[in-house]
Amino acid sequence: MADLRTTYMGVELKNPIILGASSLVEDLAAIEKIERAGVSAIVFRSLFEEQIHLEQIQMEDQLGEYDNRNAEMIRLFPEIRHGGAKEHLFKLEKLISNVNIPVFASLNAMYEESWEEYAIALEETGIAGLELNFYDVPVDSILTGSEIEAKQVRILTKIKKTIKIPVSVKLSPFYANPLNMIGQLDKAGVNSVVLFNRFFQPEINIETEEFFYPFDLTHQKDYQLSLRFAGLLYGNISADICTSRGISDGNDVIKMLLAGADSVQVVSAVYKNKASHITSMLEMLEEWMDARGYKTIDAFKGKLSIKNIKDPYAYKRAQYVDILMKSTEILKKYPMV
Repeated sequence: MADLRTTYMGVELKNPIILGASSLVEDLAAIEKIERAGVSAIVFRSLFEEQIHLEQIQMEDQLGEYDNRNAEMIRLFPEIRHGGAKEHLFKLEKLISNVNIPVFASLNAMYEESWEEYAIALEETGIAGLELNFYDVPVDSILTGSEIEAKQVRILTKIKKTIKIPVSVKLSPFYANPLNMIGQLDKAGVNSVVLFNRFFQPEINIETEEFFYPFDLTHQKDYQLSLRFAGLLYGNISADICTSRGISDGNDVIKMLLAGADSVQVVSAVYKNKASHITSMLEMLEEWMDARGYKTIDAFKGKLSIKNIKDPYAYKRAQYVDILMKSTEILKKYPMV
């Protein structure tokens, strides 16, 4: 029987399938099924400082709506303060106490000081490690890419000095050179990188002429960008490599491991196919390994990375020329007439 053990942030896992950050953690009955199905670890839903600030403002507005309505009364309600991150931390601790697998926290803060503050609070819950969500939406053309990168590296460096548990960074692909940024994070001591984050993007309703944010799950083949960079990074950084986005079945997991990933994060596949799908993914991986005589994941991990293949262009953009030269094949599959 194949040994599926691997690592994330240097933490040993029984297999490479991790439940990524999502609202699934709110349902302990669902989490029980997911753990029973074989998932090796859980990333708790992200603590977003921006959301906490928004909730604080909304609460203050609601409580103060009827203030000063009476000459003898300054405020209608007694002074009440928003709990901040307390509810999030309470739920996180509850999840940790209810499962027998590693639980990692996820953080997205706004200010350099609060990154450290929340990191300390999350560490105190007993998590196995902390995942930092690094993502900036530049709205100021004066801010340079190097300034954004320098700030993120600085935040990671401070957090690594502040807490004792391992730290990973979940990145967006929107850097001028993601490999350079990951290299900087690796030198700063990051324990793992997660490729890549998928954020909600704005959409427009042309009937109401308003913005809305659709809840879009990932689709099959969305993993290809993650696969490319896993293959480029394998053997070139000290940090573990974890891939995400559109990993739909056991075949996708195998592909990621062959490219060089140590582990994968899945969310949409569980939403679409329920907890039992994790068991199917693991069975597919194990059967594939047994059929080829691979006893451990290390026996084939990175076999098809750029470091271990003979074709120097496999992961390079220039490969598209070969595809264009075969464009008649596409026309045969999708005829215009």
